[in-house]
Amino acid sequence: MAQKGLEDSKTVTRALKDKNISRIYASPYRRTADTVMDISRYLDQEIALVDDLRERKVGEWVEDFRSYARKQWDDFDYKLSEGESLREVQARNIAALFEIIARDRGERVIVATHGTALSTIINYFRPEYGFDDFWKIIDKMPYIICMEFEGRNLRRMTEVF
Repeated sequence: MAQKGLEDSKTVTRALKDKNISRIYASPYRRTADTVMDISRYLDQEIALVDDLRERKVGEWVEDFRSYARKQWDDFDYKLSEGESLREVQARNIAALFEIIARDRGERVIVATHGTALSTIINYFRPEYGFDDFWKIIDKMPYIICMEFEGRNLRRMTEVF
């Protein structure tokens, strides 16, 4: 793991170690699982990998990522050949989140995913959350928020780090 990854992992542990976490879920992509590895060890809990928490598939190399991302936020159905639209990313991420909520009802869990994936989840509950909000969190990673649910309804969302 690179130095930044180690620092990010320690940041997550400092932010969440006293939150009574009962389970840890993560995207299967290594950088995401690595980010929650330290807290996994601290809490002596395994990380459950959830394929549908993965980042969007872009499909081909993009030179100007910001312009590409803006196009996707302006048109949730826009995608490149072999890629995914934000609507598709959002649908699979929300389905995965709702499965976790149903499975761990009333528990405090960590759900580790990627910037775009997390942003589409936030947008699902807060449709005003758009490209500018997404772009602001790019440099904040790891971006940690606490989402409190009543069933499938978001009651509160608070920025932790």
